[in-house]
Amino acid sequence: MNAHAPAGSSGSILKQSSAVWAIAFACVVAFMGIGLVDPILPAIASSLRATPAQTELLFTSYLAVTGVAMFFTSWVSSRIGAKRTLLIGLALIVLFSVLAATSNSVWNIIDFRAGWGLGNALFISTALATIVGAASGGTASAIILYEAALGLGIAIGPLVGGLLGSVSWRGPFFGVTTLMAIAFVAVVALLKSGSLEKPTPTKLSAPFRALGRPALAALAATALFYNIGFFVLLAYTPFPLGFGALGIGFTFFGWGVGLAVTSVWVAPMLTARLRRTTVLKIALPLLALDLFAAAVVVRSQVGLVVCVVIGGLVLGVLNTVLTESVMEATDLPRSVASSAYSAVRFIGGAIAPPVATLLADAFSPSAAYVFAGASVAVAFVVVVCTTKVLRRVDDGPEPERVEAEAISAGEMP
Repeated sequence: MNAHAPAGSSGSILKQSSAVWAIAFACVVAFMGIGLVDPILPAIASSLRATPAQTELLFTSYLAVTGVAMFFTSWVSSRIGAKRTLLIGLALIVLFSVLAATSNSVWNIIDFRAGWGLGNALFISTALATIVGAASGGTASAIILYEAALGLGIAIGPLVGGLLGSVSWRGPFFGVTTLMAIAFVAVVALLKSGSLEKPTPTKLSAPFRALGRPALAALAATALFYNIGFFVLLAYTPFPLGFGALGIGFTFFGWGVGLAVTSVWVAPMLTARLRRTTVLKIALPLLALDLFAAAVVVRSQVGLVVCVVIGGLVLGVLNTVLTESVMEATDLPRSVASSAYSAVRFIGGAIAPPVATLLADAFSPSAAYVFAGASVAVAFVVVVCTTKVLRRVDDGPEPERVEAEAISAGEMP
């Protein structure tokens, strides 16, 4: 591994404690929730007499609340501890997913998805920090394990959503309720509070002030525009595809598998040979081109499926490399830096679905993908224009003392 590879990569990611596996399982289920509703969007629109723009708000409310809450989760977890934060997040997801499953109004589901987003923010903002603190093999192994859970969850979510959604649009929500309840019990039983580092309280304003750091601000801006492309592909595509729940589920299962493979295997291979900023400069234009291609073939089901799967392959690389870059970008406590970064990232995701739908209604379905491709192109321009301030991202492994302090501080994507 060369100087541009992540630090602390020794050890097998498979040799972990039961507590780490419990959190990893909960991560899989949490990320299933992102794509789970994807296959049932047309069914919800039909059953509840909602427009596509209204059903897209199921993503917007979820992502917007997740993003805003991210600014405050490091403050919460640093005061009540990682385990309590994880459990509160899981409990909120269970509560609001069952409320969504029993609702008869699209507006109620939108509201309950917002509550679900709050639980998601509390959980995922703490999960990687906990895995980093408890996993064997160092920081890099912890990130790969986390990205594997992310990829698996994103891959399985649409497939489970399609299978359960083919019976009833309520099925996927009940599925999440059951799985998250199991994850809650697993974390209670297997994660011992005494095994975790005692957190150092952070100031409420810390994530906001963190965005004043040029390198972190550059990565956050990159993630905002990149996530617009991500969530146009994920949230808008079920409508022009024209498939039923199962067809949409299998399409995005292929997308998620591609994302998982490249995030766990291809991204580390690339960063072992190239600078992280170089990988970003290669992957972002590829994603933009894929989205522009989707605009061209939007009326072809086969063409759109191919664009979706290729998009997943590129997205896996970008997810992992951006996460590693945020880890190396500043000397701030990683939980603080990542709270700020993730908040901006999810807000970008919240913008995408309704804007894409409005553009498609006003012009044509192609307009949604042109918007997505242009947004990713802006992310590329941001990286190119801020290469100098991102020099630290490419400097290679940190000294052991700094690495130890960072692990104690924790990190989340």
